[in-house]
Parts: sequence; structure tokens; C-alpha cells
Amino acid sequence: MNTNLIDAIAKAVLYEGYMLYPYRPSSVKNRQRFNFGVLYPKLYSEAQTGSDAWTMQTECLVEGASPAIETPVIEIRVRFLKLVARTTREIAETTSAPWQEAIECEVIIPPQNLDALVAVPLQWDFAFPAKEESEDLRDENGEIAGRIDRSQESVQGTVLVNATRVAADLFKLQVQVKNLTPLERNPDQTSRDAALMQSLVSAHTLLGAVNGQFVSLLEPPEDLKNLATCCQNLGAWPVLVGAEGERDTMLASPIILYDYPQIAPESPGDLFDGTEIDEILALRIMTMTDDEKREMRGTDDRARKILERTEALPVEHLAKLHGTLRELRPLKEETP
Repeated sequence: MNTNLIDAIAKAVLYEGYMLYPYRPSSVKNRQRFNFGVLYPKLYSEAQTGSDAWTMQTECLVEGASPAIETPVIEIRVRFLKLVARTTREIAETTSAPWQEAIECEVIIPPQNLDALVAVPLQWDFAFPAKEESEDLRDENGEIAGRIDRSQESVQGTVLVNATRVAADLFKLQVQVKNLTPLERNPDQTSRDAALMQSLVSAHTLLGAVNGQFVSLLEPPEDLKNLATCCQNLGAWPVLVGAEGERDTMLASPIILYDYPQIAPESPGDLFDGTEIDEILALRIMTMTDDEKREMRGTDDRARKILERTEALPVEHLAKLHGTLRELRPLKEETP
């Protein structure tokens, strides 16, 4: 799996919705976040009659090399964000608005031979422990001016992998990710905010093939359309990623993408909102008041970097964000 080619896309998926303009905790849209790819603890999901997902499923087709030399080997990585509750306290013991940061988590499964998975499915358990830490804040004189407290809950789950041979050199691969984190309190009394602290946020799966190739589920070959249609994906949207035409890497995203998605080369950096236009967001940030910028800067390091990058953006780079057209295709003329 060539992760260098797809890392930018995977990062964009991972942080989609992490925070939205105006990038401040006081904003209503940032008080209830992370709408994509959230896998809640199973017990919480069942208490909500299953309306909040606790599992995601990816199914896709893998072709063997032709002529067949070795059975394809599959590389699997499950990525998600784990929330971290942050509280900032001043010396005077006043507490600022709480905020939820996030850390990146990755579950890496050793390469799996598809013939072996056909014979014996794999169960790969994972766990990330709870953690608490504090950080002193110092003023310009080096004196302690406050403290940042951070805490994170434990999460645990499992990845189930199995394969079915559907033709001589063709396999159907299934990967299920499940959040099996136990709850400390009664599920009926667990709030959404508490459940989020033990959820897999922006969960997605990266698949790599050695000695094989993935089949596009969006544009499969004519002879594989029926098999592609039978692939059942729950909370996942598998697309080919990497260089155009390569089929050795697939991203099962919680948001809808096309095959071979790309980050626009003009984009100056992450803005966590793929539905918005970079130019508009940059101009809006530039028009913020000093107080608004101060709050944005204090949200977390990711918000601070957006502000600093936007304020330092050269005029000529901003101009490049305006009026770029791509993917123009000639209209097909109807034959009389």
C-alpha cells in the first residue's frame, strides 16, 4: 500500500467536520460536531434502537494477478479519531469554555493471504487506553498563568475480515469494524457527548493489494457489474485512490467520493470543510474581528494554524483560488 499517494485524501476524510467556520467553540455548529463516520459503543447504539451506528462494513472485489502466480495479499488499516476533553484554567480559577480535541488512532493488521481468509476468517481485537494529562501555561515572563487539563476515555473494538472466492481469480473481501467499548454507566443514562468520548470518530478503512487489484464499484467492468452490485457496504463508500488507473489501493470512506479523488493543488491547507470553497473560507477568516481571531487562535492548535496560514497567504496565492475550472468534458452529440 503506497500510503504517500493517498495520505492527503485519507487525512481530509479523517478531519472532515472536525471544526467548521468560524472555527470557534462559541459557534453553534461547533457545539455538536463529527457527523461523519462515528461508530458509537455497541451498548449505547442498541439503547438508541440502533439509530447511531456501532459497526461499519466494507465489501469489495479483488482480482488476482494474471497470469496467476501467487494469491493476492491484503493490507488493512483502520483509522479514526479519538476525542480528548480539554479544559483550560486560569490562575484565578476561572474556567474557559471546554473543547474536544482529537488524536489520530490507527489499527494496522498484518498482511493477509486471501486464500487463508477464505479458509479461516480473521478477528483482530484492538484497544486504546484512557489517559489524563496536564500542561502548564506560562506568561511572557515565564510565570505559570494557568493549566490545560486533558482527558480521554478508553475505546476498544474488533476488526473482522473474511473472503469468498467467487471465480478462479476473483475474491469478495469483507471487512467489519465494531466498537465494543464497555460503558461505565447505564446505556439509557449515557448522553451523546459521553458516548462520543468512547466512539471511533471519522472511522474509515484503507485497503492495499499485493499480487492483485481492486475492482471499481462505481465503474466495474461489464462482466463484473452484477457481483459489484452485490457488495454490501454499511457506513462505508469504497473508492480507488492513488494515481489515476492504479488499482492497488482502496479507501472505504464514510463520505461519498469518486474514484481517484484529489486535493486541489491550489488549496493552501486543511480547512476541515470539503463542502465549502477555499477562497470563500479564506476571505471570511480575513474579515474576522480581533476578538473573533483571538477566540479562534485559542480553540486548539489546528484552528490556530488555519488562522496563521490564512493571514500569511500571499495575494498571488489567493488569486489562484479564484476561477479554476477542472473536469470539463465535451458534450456527446446525439446521433440522428
